[in-house]
Amino acid sequence: MYNSVSLFIGVLISVMIMINGTLSAASGNYAAVVIIHLVGLLGIITAMLPGKAFRFKLKGIPLYLYSAGTIGIFTVLFNNMGYAALGVSLPLALGLFGQLLASLVIDHLGLFQMKKIRFEKKKFMGLAIIFAGILVMAFL
Repeated sequence: MYNSVSLFIGVLISVMIMINGTLSAASGNYAAVVIIHLVGLLGIITAMLPGKAFRFKLKGIPLYLYSAGTIGIFTVLFNNMGYAALGVSLPLALGLFGQLLASLVIDHLGLFQMKKIRFEKKKFMGLAIIFAGILVMAFL
């Protein structure tokens, strides 16, 4: 089930980049980010209304974890900017490659209280294949 959900997330992200980029072209980068996040806020509030989801547990949460909102804002803004010049597939491919590199470092070093998962040399082949695919998408 989790594999299917993860695959569906990839589809949603592609559609999101297209919709957000088109909105950005119509309204401007910063206005689009505000609109996107306001609509998202209204959407999650609406989803939380029927249940008891309004009970937040904020005690004991490290301060740096609150930076996720800011990271989300810059993710949307930079995707919107890249979409105008590069379309959907290249910013998505580059973004996924950046995620892959960052996640390998986080896993290898055990950052953010994550379990350490050592980087193995065989992973270089996968990175090289992905990077070659990005080069083909960008330059051929």
